[in-house]
Amino acid sequence: DVIAGFLYAILILVVFHPVVDLIDNFNLTYKYAPLIIIMFEMTAVEKIEEQLGSLRIAKRSTLSEEPAYLLDIDVSKPAQSESSRFVAVSCSNKSIRVYNRETLNFLREYSSHPGILNGVRFAHACDSTLFSACTDGTVKCWDIRVATQKAVQIFSGYPSNIFISFDISHNDLIICAGTEKVENDTFLVFWDARGITNCAGATKEPLGVYSESHNDDITKICFHPIEPNLVVSGSTDGLVNVFDINKDNEDDALISTCNSDSSVSFIGWSGKDYKQVYCMTHDEGFCWWDIAQLDTEEPITLLHVLDVRDAVCIENDSLHYLVGGFYHEKADKLFLIGGASTGNIHLISCGTNGLSLVGTLCGGHSATVRSFCWKLTDESLLTGGEDAQLLLWKPGAVERSLAKKSSMKIASSVQKRVRVHNSSLKSRKK
Repeated sequence: DVIAGFLYAILILVVFHPVVDLIDNFNLTYKYAPLIIIMFEMTAVEKIEEQLGSLRIAKRSTLSEEPAYLLDIDVSKPAQSESSRFVAVSCSNKSIRVYNRETLNFLREYSSHPGILNGVRFAHACDSTLFSACTDGTVKCWDIRVATQKAVQIFSGYPSNIFISFDISHNDLIICAGTEKVENDTFLVFWDARGITNCAGATKEPLGVYSESHNDDITKICFHPIEPNLVVSGSTDGLVNVFDINKDNEDDALISTCNSDSSVSFIGWSGKDYKQVYCMTHDEGFCWWDIAQLDTEEPITLLHVLDVRDAVCIENDSLHYLVGGFYHEKADKLFLIGGASTGNIHLISCGTNGLSLVGTLCGGHSATVRSFCWKLTDESLLTGGEDAQLLLWKPGAVERSLAKKSSMKIASSVQKRVRVHNSSLKSRKK
């Protein structure tokens, strides 16, 4: 009876009238309306997945004179009625490269870094302001409108700090950087990002630190996309901590501690109003939690996959590693990005019932992909890899540039130091 009614609803929908007239004009029993709604939701998700599967190379950057791994990518945030103008890439040769967003033409390079770069981020309100973190114990701010090699602002840490992760809040007020463990110390360091001066090299001291919530290298930091007071951190100690930095002290600020049981390589926010957090681990595991369930009796773990390589079936190819993930607001869907050592990129759909392959992007990279940036505004994807290539992918695009480069994996002295922790660590809170 239910199946017959469902098929009847589809027939009327396709042949006769829009949905708003179905029930009124044809006296379709109200009990079938939820089935029709589910049908539309599935179609919307499938359409997004089809778009992702149709991503093709639109642009390819030219190789620089000094090829390097492309470790991190960020795109400038568009002003009103404008599109993003710039792409920034941190490289394994200690340089930052800036490109035109649409053409991938090289614009300028900053190379005055004494240490290894660990991330680049554009300010949210000004697309010419760029931040970078470095193992020399500083976060630097650059004005990419000028070609000077000097940062307009330097946010200095404490003498022993080695920064390996950082992010800036959605309202551009607070910068937070995570340190490598030195002796027994691991810190989240905070600065006030306001009042950037035109005096090149001006230095700012920290507002303060959190020092009790992690006991090993803090590998990732990610501010909430909407609430500027919320920040999540991940560490090689296996813990993923959510903080409300408006609280007076670290104990009160720690909202939740989730345990991935392994060394955290990537973290992010997802779900409606971004009330979920997820992480990937250096041994290719995946964890997904619903923070909204903290004050309920419901479990907060949505999905825990010990090894994604074993959980996703890919015909005629392999999944060797995970790069990261992104939440698609239109589809209300979390997607993961992984790849093969040959350079193929796998897009993976994430649901509470498991993971499934959406599509594979071929013909782009010739070596491991290390970084990406997803832009919802035009459904595009930027990727960078160990072949020194920066690629722009768009749905249905046709590349009008050079053909795929031959394999040229670069010998690099910059390899992430990974210490996988398999021991189970008790979380402080639910």
